[in-house]
Amino acid sequence: MEIRRVENIGELPAVSAITPLSPEQRAEQRRLIHAVESVNEARLFGERNELTFAFDRQTRRPVMRIVNKETQEVIRQIPPEYVLRLAEEIG
Repeated sequence: MEIRRVENIGELPAVSAITPLSPEQRAEQRRLIHAVESVNEARLFGERNELTFAFDRQTRRPVMRIVNKETQEVIRQIPPEYVLRLAEEIG
C-alpha cells in the first residue's frame, strides 16, 4: 500500500492552521485516502500507473492525476492544465 505525498505541500499554508477540519471533514479525508489506496492496489490504471491527488497552487483547486510511477510522467489530469490556467485568469 503506497501513499503519495501531495505535491509542493511545503509551499502552501496548512489548511488546518487556517480552518480547522471538522470531524466530518476528517472522516471524508480518510475515506478519500482509502479509496485512492484501493484504486492503486487494484491496479485499475495498470501496474506502472497510479492515481494521485494534488492542489493547484494558483487556483487552490484539487487536481486528480494518473501518473507513471517509474517516470513520474502525467498520463492524464482532471481538470486539464488549460482549464486550471483559465480559472486562474478568471478568478
